[in-house]
Amino acid sequence: MTELPAGSVIGILGGGQLGRMLSVAASRLGYRTHIYEPGAAPAGDVAHAVTTAPYEDEAALRSFAQSVDVITYEFENVPTAALDLLESIRPIRPNRRALAVSQDRLTEKDFLSEIGLRTAPYRNVETEADLPQALADLGAPAILKTRRMGYDGKGQIRFADTAQRDWTGAPSVLEGFVAFSAEVSVIVARGADGQVAAFDPGLNVHREGILRTTTVPCGLSNTLLMDAVLIAAKIVNALDYVGVMGVELFVTPGGLIVNEVAPRVHNSGHWTQAGCAVDQFEQHIRAVAGLPLGDGQRYADVEMENLIGDDIDRVPALLKQPRTQVHLYGKGAARPGRKMGHVNRVL
Repeated sequence: MTELPAGSVIGILGGGQLGRMLSVAASRLGYRTHIYEPGAAPAGDVAHAVTTAPYEDEAALRSFAQSVDVITYEFENVPTAALDLLESIRPIRPNRRALAVSQDRLTEKDFLSEIGLRTAPYRNVETEADLPQALADLGAPAILKTRRMGYDGKGQIRFADTAQRDWTGAPSVLEGFVAFSAEVSVIVARGADGQVAAFDPGLNVHREGILRTTTVPCGLSNTLLMDAVLIAAKIVNALDYVGVMGVELFVTPGGLIVNEVAPRVHNSGHWTQAGCAVDQFEQHIRAVAGLPLGDGQRYADVEMENLIGDDIDRVPALLKQPRTQVHLYGKGAARPGRKMGHVNRVL
């Protein structure tokens, strides 16, 4: 893959905060970005161009693709038909296989198992009628997750016992209980030339299904740190991946278990903005543009905190704190569970 020359346009599917920060990173490297977003697009504030149209609008998709040099995404749940049309005009990075794997939790878990990685025990629950047998197989506690479109705790039901009969309303996966002491994530990048670079694993803390903080260093032993990076590298190599990926892992007495993967820049990688010379957003732009990857070396300890809902009211006080970066996403009204920004504190 040849390097995109300065002035090239990178198309981004999705106009949320990740697209916004990708656009800023692209501009530092001399690129322009074109956002495609059916709804409100905070990324449009910092992009060269924005197309506001549904993913079913073939004329808009075609015009968008013809205006850019390469296409990437900040949101993986793009309809297959839209991707088919876009890919017929411009390359999509990361590739379609990575999207297919991540869009369906069952496909993702099958893929991870096939390449020899450990996951939580799971069963396909295609219909509500399949639920009793899945619960009998795995026992309780367990968690039922929709196979598609779930994020930040949405589309999930926790089962306290095997007699419970709640239903998500869509094909799902039942995951058995995993006794884990912590969740960590690895932000890993792979270039078109096969070069792989990983950032240090971060320790994640969730509340109500939403990431609240990520801290580096994460406190794992050197052996587990190496294992985490090797797992992430195995995944991106198996997918012939180009770009940045987030890999979430459970720390268990028996080692690391893969929770899920995200084929894009990731919330748990925001700390890299304050801890590394090349952050995850620049790393992704470098990869999809064919530039050499940065090494991702960390030079500071960092805690990233998401600003969710009314946390936005704390911004005046946060701006006065030393060694603190404030990143606001330019969204409208704050709502419970809505990510309004984040802060990176250098520890």
